[in-house]
Amino acid sequence: MTDVDILSEAIEHRRIVSFTYKEALRIVEPHLVGVNTKGNLALSAFQISGGSGQSFRSFLLEQISGLELTSEEFVGPRPGYNPQDSTMVKIVAAL
Repeated sequence: MTDVDILSEAIEHRRIVSFTYKEALRIVEPHLVGVNTKGNLALSAFQISGGSGQSFRSFLLEQISGLELTSEEFVGPRPGYNPQDSTMVKIVAAL
């Protein structure tokens, strides 16, 4: 399975994922995968652990390593989630 497949499954089943990004382990609730305005595949997710704390973050898929689907589930979209994210020109998967 590709990273897009794993993230799409995580979004569909509201499962938390973990990965390394910029040398830090991140634990996130994935909300949206798409192609950004620069043509890169990107993930919009609520980071619950790692990096610089809890908040929405964007991650370039090409910089993600060690992506794993966990058995933990999350309830649904976090406040502030925008499914029509203007930084994305194409949506691949979304809550």
